[in-house]
Amino acid sequence: MIIVKDVSKHYGNFNALNNINLEFTNGVYGLLAPNGAGKTTLIKMLATLIAPSKGEIFYNGQNILTMDEDYRELLGYLPQQFGFYKNYSPKQYLLYLAALKGMEKKTAMAIIPELLEKVALRKVMNKKLRKFSGGMIQRVGIAQALLNDPKILILDEPTAGLDPKERARFRHLLSDLARDRLIIISTHIVSDIESIANEVIMIKNQQILYKESVARICKSLDGHVFETTIPFEQLEAFRKSYMILSEKQEQDDMRIRFIHKGEMEGEWNPVIPNLEDVFLYEYRDEMQREV
Repeated sequence: MIIVKDVSKHYGNFNALNNINLEFTNGVYGLLAPNGAGKTTLIKMLATLIAPSKGEIFYNGQNILTMDEDYRELLGYLPQQFGFYKNYSPKQYLLYLAALKGMEKKTAMAIIPELLEKVALRKVMNKKLRKFSGGMIQRVGIAQALLNDPKILILDEPTAGLDPKERARFRHLLSDLARDRLIIISTHIVSDIESIANEVIMIKNQQILYKESVARICKSLDGHVFETTIPFEQLEAFRKSYMILSEKQEQDDMRIRFIHKGEMEGEWNPVIPNLEDVFLYEYRDEMQREV
């Protein structure tokens, strides 16, 4: 179990995170928020890459910074961007990392083909990395995070560059791995975690907004999400009156999914909220600033 107790992180006068309290046991946790919300800061503290300005993080009752190498031996980590040697093959690269981790070469030679099979790269394990696509490189990164058979797997934006088929394979892999380990995925892509996360953590204003199951989070918008069809010429007025979640053109009309917290009108159809609805609603101000 990992416990994050009263953790804050400050950079000078800038507060990245304030008074974070969390508990993690085995399973998949999705850390979901827009870019810049503090996800990577929390991930780096969990991976001991940076220390909290205040508070502590414990693994089974011990401070992870005090545990030092004993904690990192349990950890598999995929940063947003990881370094690699372009003239190495995946096999050579993983053997190099295995040596840095102190693994015996015989052990590494046995498990590396299996890891590359899991990420669908076994057939190209001797091909130079410089010839790989971005998605293939990302799969090598996922393989290296699994190299030491970690009890704690921390992945920061792991599906960046993966196509839909690769992302589906990745989700299946995580579901299998989560049976006996703790997995934390930091992402701003809702679909990456909606179907596999035991709990979703959402950060807003440097604090925890939600740490709940997907179903419980979606209940926060029960009775407030609707769909309707309007003539195209009414679209601009509709946008000014309601928060639009999605728009789809149907011949000369527009099919609109939106949020309204007042009385329902006659031509509206209530729909079941999903995690993307909550994400768009809770972070609407941040997204407007990005635009």
